[in-house]
Amino acid sequence: MRLNKTIQQIKPSGIREFFDIVATMPDALALGVGEPDFATPWFVRDSAIKSIQKGYTAYSSNKGMPALCERIAEYIDERFGVSYNPKEEIIVTMGASEAIDLALRVLIEKGDGVLIPSPSYVSYMPITTLSGGVPIPVACSEENDFRLTPEELEKSASGSNAKVLIMPYPNNPTGAIMRKEDIEALLPIIEKYDLAVVSDEIYAELTYDGKHVSVPSIKGLKERTVLINGFSKAFAMTGWRLGYTCAPPDVTKAMLKVHQYTALCAPTPSQYAGLSALKEGREDGYRAVMDMKEEYDRRRRYLTGALNELGLNCKLPGGAFYVFANVSSTGMDGQQFARGLLKAERVAVVPGDAFGEAGKNYVRMSYATSLRTLMEAVKRIKHFLGK
Repeated sequence: MRLNKTIQQIKPSGIREFFDIVATMPDALALGVGEPDFATPWFVRDSAIKSIQKGYTAYSSNKGMPALCERIAEYIDERFGVSYNPKEEIIVTMGASEAIDLALRVLIEKGDGVLIPSPSYVSYMPITTLSGGVPIPVACSEENDFRLTPEELEKSASGSNAKVLIMPYPNNPTGAIMRKEDIEALLPIIEKYDLAVVSDEIYAELTYDGKHVSVPSIKGLKERTVLINGFSKAFAMTGWRLGYTCAPPDVTKAMLKVHQYTALCAPTPSQYAGLSALKEGREDGYRAVMDMKEEYDRRRRYLTGALNELGLNCKLPGGAFYVFANVSSTGMDGQQFARGLLKAERVAVVPGDAFGEAGKNYVRMSYATSLRTLMEAVKRIKHFLGK
């Protein structure tokens, strides 16, 4: 059968491709997959179980259960200071990944450019291509803590056909965050080129240095921003596939059309679980979220310090649960280092070029695993470097 040429030309995920190899090594220590090592809190699981027992298994409204949309609006307002109308500006999606896909499908025409900070999450470029757009990498450097700067944004936007800017902060894989003044500095350029913004804030709750600054909370950005968020990282709900979009009514209406014909609605039991996470979790101050964050904080400080002592320079990440280590001091690039480490010491990390060419000399290590595992991994890395 003939296949779509665009899809044939898209490369498989650099993360998954690498970890297909890891799957054949049961004794390997995996520091690669971006998934919390905590189980979903029991009160969240219990609410989903009860919804199934009560027979709440039918379709929900396409845009999501009204009660969940209302609670999402309250949560975004309480935590990040942005107000949305739950009836006109929120859609519950099948994870943040679907939300990103919806946003790009409705914001770009064939041939439009999408500005994507690099290094960044592996899906942005392929989804842009599948939507008919043209990915435009925007280099983010270690010297600037991997933050997006006005200078680099101007350089990439100038002379391009860019229509959309993706803001992926806190960032996967670098752990970089954007402060209020950093985002405000980008506003003149965003306005100059009349860019729509897709702000992926899935790691918002995992911000360690100060409070997360949501892009639409900045004056002048809400009306041109699609906010992406979800439950996977903060509430350890990756397998529930539950995310959401918050956007102006006209954009939301357009995304809902695509959502209706591709996903119909998010899984009903997952929506009851999400409602419990935001409702019951609120009553104890999101204690489960805070406990996970405290443990991640302990791990990030240990891993960053240990790697720097070994000569693998890395910044203390401000958010998410990854360390992006520069391995150029070893004389190897990220691919060579990752493959060598896996073969010699059975430690799996992700080559940095999986996240864009700017990550060529780096590897990503996830600290969403136990401190004991991290300590053993560091021991093996030290042995590998000694060779």
